[in-house]
Amino acid sequence: MIEVDLFDLKMLAALQDDGRLTNQQLADNVGLSASQCSRRRMRLEDDKVISGYHADISPEALGFGVVAFIQVTLATHSPDNAKKFRTLVQRIDEIQEAYSLTGDADYVLKAILRDLKGLSNLVNDVLMPHQSVAHVRSSIVLDRLKDTSKLPLNTLR
Repeated sequence: MIEVDLFDLKMLAALQDDGRLTNQQLADNVGLSASQCSRRRMRLEDDKVISGYHADISPEALGFGVVAFIQVTLATHSPDNAKKFRTLVQRIDEIQEAYSLTGDADYVLKAILRDLKGLSNLVNDVLMPHQSVAHVRSSIVLDRLKDTSKLPLNTLR
């Protein structure tokens, strides 16, 4: 775990809100000079605390109207079978997140698709026929109550 101080936490909180802040804008937010913020930001990037920057693109604006969570149970629980499934997941752009789980299902996938036909194709034509998969169960998101990737930095103080 990387050691961070109060200034680092303030910088990270500001960058979570707006990753495009200049070092001067960051300095104004946290009470340091722009050069100090620049050095700290570079250290946080080098230490992989800041792992990257990206644009948040609205799925709805581009016609991606269906979000689904898909539970997958593997056919066998061997390292080779798990590797085959992980390889499959990595090559499917519609799958945004994938987690290995405890409990009834082996994995849960978050997929974003244009429509129900896209979900049907993913489940019936890609996942179900794959040799590593035994069972698939999908749930369609009706409403998004919260959507954030912000970490609870206030708990680190």
